[in-house]
Amino acid sequence: MTHKPEDSGTEEMILPENLLPLGSVLSEGVTPLDVSKVLAKVFHVQHTEVALLRLEAGLLKFIFPEYLRTTGAIPISSKAVAAHTALSKKAEIFNNFARVKHASIFETIKSAGADADAPASPAPIQKLMSVPILDQHSVVMGVLQISRKGLDARHTQDFSREDLHDLELAAGLLATSSLMQEN
Repeated sequence: MTHKPEDSGTEEMILPENLLPLGSVLSEGVTPLDVSKVLAKVFHVQHTEVALLRLEAGLLKFIFPEYLRTTGAIPISSKAVAAHTALSKKAEIFNNFARVKHASIFETIKSAGADADAPASPAPIQKLMSVPILDQHSVVMGVLQISRKGLDARHTQDFSREDLHDLELAAGLLATSSLMQEN
């Protein structure tokens, strides 16, 4: 699959075979849930382990997961990983995320549709990849994060450099999607 953004005219993105499902994020009317399910499939995680945030007026606001949309926003000036990703414009992997000092407030919020038999608090994030979503002028539009949650880090698979590279490609594609263009 190739994608040629209308704005840039010269840039063309050729997706590797394992990322071909991401082409669907360019469809008109794509929802945050659609995008999270495609990303979850590509990165072998649950769709609830995908976070998509849009930068608006100095705040990173959740687009997905849906249930975090109304719980607050992350100031770009905070020490949060997503804020650091946006400010540094650099992709990062944390395969020891549970040991990284971070605000875990969003990890403790249970989705409204969560299974009644599920544990009282969701499993903590053990592994995390965080990449900026940049427009064609390298201006930050938002942040895309993929996590692996679990009760024990030894039972969650590490992310690789290839995974991080693939997530950067996904973020580049998302930058051109209607989902990130909407206000």
